[in-house]
Amino acid sequence: MSQPYQTYLEVLNRPAVKATASTWNPPPPPANPVVSGLPLKYLSTVVSNAGLVAQTLYQNGGFISLRDKPELDGVEPRYDPLVIRTGSASSQTEDDQYVATLASEDWNVKTSTATVFRSTLDYHNAYRSGSLTPTDVAKALLPQVRKEGTSSGRHSTAFIQVREARTLAAAAASTQRYQNGKYLSPLDGVPVAVKDEVDVAGYTKCFGSAMDFTREDGATSYCVQRWLDAGAILVGKTNMHEMGVDTTNCNVIHGTPLNPYNEKYYCGGSSGGSAYAVGAGLVPLAEGNDGGGSIRIPAAYCGAYGLKPSHGRVSSRPSKELASTTGVAGPIAANMCDLELGYRIMAQPDSLNHNSRLFAPPNSSTAENPKRGKVLGIYKPWFDRADPGVEASCQKAIEFLTSKLGYETVDITIPLVPEGQIAHALTILSELASGVTASSIWKLQPATKILFSVGRRTTAIDFLQAQRVRQILMQHLSYLFTTHPSLIILTPTTPNAGWPIGANDLAYGASNANMSVRSMEYVWMANFSGCPALTAPVGFVEGKQGKGKVPIGLMGMGEWCSEDELIAFGYDCERFVKEGLEGGRVRPENWMDVLEAALEGKA
Repeated sequence: MSQPYQTYLEVLNRPAVKATASTWNPPPPPANPVVSGLPLKYLSTVVSNAGLVAQTLYQNGGFISLRDKPELDGVEPRYDPLVIRTGSASSQTEDDQYVATLASEDWNVKTSTATVFRSTLDYHNAYRSGSLTPTDVAKALLPQVRKEGTSSGRHSTAFIQVREARTLAAAAASTQRYQNGKYLSPLDGVPVAVKDEVDVAGYTKCFGSAMDFTREDGATSYCVQRWLDAGAILVGKTNMHEMGVDTTNCNVIHGTPLNPYNEKYYCGGSSGGSAYAVGAGLVPLAEGNDGGGSIRIPAAYCGAYGLKPSHGRVSSRPSKELASTTGVAGPIAANMCDLELGYRIMAQPDSLNHNSRLFAPPNSSTAENPKRGKVLGIYKPWFDRADPGVEASCQKAIEFLTSKLGYETVDITIPLVPEGQIAHALTILSELASGVTASSIWKLQPATKILFSVGRRTTAIDFLQAQRVRQILMQHLSYLFTTHPSLIILTPTTPNAGWPIGANDLAYGASNANMSVRSMEYVWMANFSGCPALTAPVGFVEGKQGKGKVPIGLMGMGEWCSEDELIAFGYDCERFVKEGLEGGRVRPENWMDVLEAALEGKA
């Protein structure tokens, strides 16, 4: 039975509705130096110690190009993209009541479009039937992710830390709850993973680096605690690109997880370990953080679903985002039902967080929005910058959505797209670099050392100009969402199909800002504007190297706080994969069927 769809009381901080005329001007080809291997190690030492070299790279990256933009004259800077749809007091529920509500809903109806990946409901139903227990699953999974030298598991590189005793204790408690008929939610007993960017009691935090950022109070991030309170079994903390600063997840300290679909490709970053864990079948749900596509890029590269929520909606209290005005926490998932479940639990408003507490809670999974439209906005010259194979796969999905599911497309324009990407890059790099003192930069990996040294060259004038670009973009988006209610702006998730690993990358890392910029061509706008965005797998192309095809993602960006509508869109994309994609969804060769392994281990 459908639940009533919750309406909102008011919208706070919404930008003024103001269109800005635009003419498409493609960005100039980037010309940053591409360095890997031992030369990168030497270059990073020079850049981090010679201000003139760092300044040259700063200018070469285009960061001074915003200084002489007449479009920015007289524009008030906007420093924070937070926009909030508030809920009524009656819509706020206590955490335990909310989890109980989840347990009472019929989530099996949400799996009709799921395909070949195991879902949270597969685990939940196995536990309820008694065919398996959470302990059976934990015992089957832990040897595969164990990080103990010669006895490390074949999937261990996806993780930075695994605490087997803690995992087994949580699994035993969940097993007891199922045996007593008192499971907490559909997530109870389901294995999950979280990125090394969040805090978890009993685990250290290093942001993928060699440094220690563990909190002294041993607190757990709110969004993670919500999953744990719903009964999820934490397998471990996942690998990430050091300090979240790039999109490969190449990590010379903790190892680089190789793409489960093609081991000659990166997983993407910076939440690459979480995306690997989902793409390889280890968990149906993982936490990621996204300041510049760091959930959506690895999800797309690993054939998974990923949601970057509205800015400020998901609380990580008491943890601080590495990038305070661009970063958010969100889910990476094997199926849309997993993504929805994970999001709805982690996005429950946090009464102790000054932003999160104001948001209306997510709607019920069975709620039907009577006003939901199906409008897809496409800025064609921007969309067409994708590689041919990527664009063709995305177009097939769009054709299915319009011909079979009632969507319509509208042509839109967006001003200052190339300038916006520069403004976002300047902003997030400044935010990330400010999190490490100048005296600690030497501890970073070579490529990170270069990026942080460049980021520390940012001037106040350049930063202010970037925030003026943010204001113009947000006001224009406000105009688009007002003109086209229910609008979802469509692009490929990345213009490229994956990122091939270079021959000399893995030993010392790689610095390729040209490819970094290319991979972030579409994702940056949601971070800079604060809008939510969802990526869904829609196809594959042949890899340029290695064995195995490479996944492709389609991304929809919605209005502030429109996650419910984006999730509905995600289910429609999932239906395309099941009904409209030739060959359907394919599991990677490196995929693990955890439930089957648990059954075999029990026999």
